[in-house]
Amino acid sequence: MFRINRLINQTRASLITSKQLLTHEHKLFPQHYAKKSSTRFLDIYQLGNKQAVEKERARLADEMNRGYFADVAELKKHGGKIATANKIIIPALAAVKFPDLDVSYSDRTTLKLPVCSSGDVANADKAAIPKAMVDSWSSPFFEAFSDSKNVHLYEVSFIDSWLLCRSPIKRILLKIMRKSKDAGENALQRQIVYSFGDHYYFRKELKILNLLTGYIFLLDKFGRIRWQGFGMATPEELSSLLSCTSLLLEGE
Repeated sequence: MFRINRLINQTRASLITSKQLLTHEHKLFPQHYAKKSSTRFLDIYQLGNKQAVEKERARLADEMNRGYFADVAELKKHGGKIATANKIIIPALAAVKFPDLDVSYSDRTTLKLPVCSSGDVANADKAAIPKAMVDSWSSPFFEAFSDSKNVHLYEVSFIDSWLLCRSPIKRILLKIMRKSKDAGENALQRQIVYSFGDHYYFRKELKILNLLTGYIFLLDKFGRIRWQGFGMATPEELSSLLSCTSLLLEGE
């Protein structure tokens, strides 16, 4: 991203692309999977908690209303473009914070997103997707801002399977997962990370409904979502993304 020297150590922008890695069980039996996951994440001590039980019932109903085949039908209808991307940057006062998310690199090192200008988790209160779909956004973004030290580019894959989230299997899985590639002398590094566990409420907060398409979020230094895109990038949407990123780096 093109940078003004006076702000070079003060402002950062992050582009986060997300996709869902689905298990065979989730793909073919979405309702059965919903029942298992809903029961799995309701702790035993909460069984007597009426509010917790009602919350899980609402979750179960929500998950059963939308399954794998509904996502496929929607994908066939519009190719994953569930909505058009923002044409202009979202005003800071109207922007919502990106939820905290724990992710892992393939070497098992961990990180919490989003990352703020100091390298810590951002705090706004202080002030199975086709690879081509993700690349249609990240590749042009990388080319445009490869020399910027104030930009982060993360590609996040979500893994919800209870079996795959178990520690021994998780370690094996990370070994064979796609790794981040060294971008050489470029300041910007394309970082590929994975998030294991239950992401239901995370997805609800970001309105991630279709698990077969891609979601792209541009965050400011406070971890606030200032731009959002979906599915395969169009030339007009890419132009909007790059201009909004440059605007953030210039301090708006």
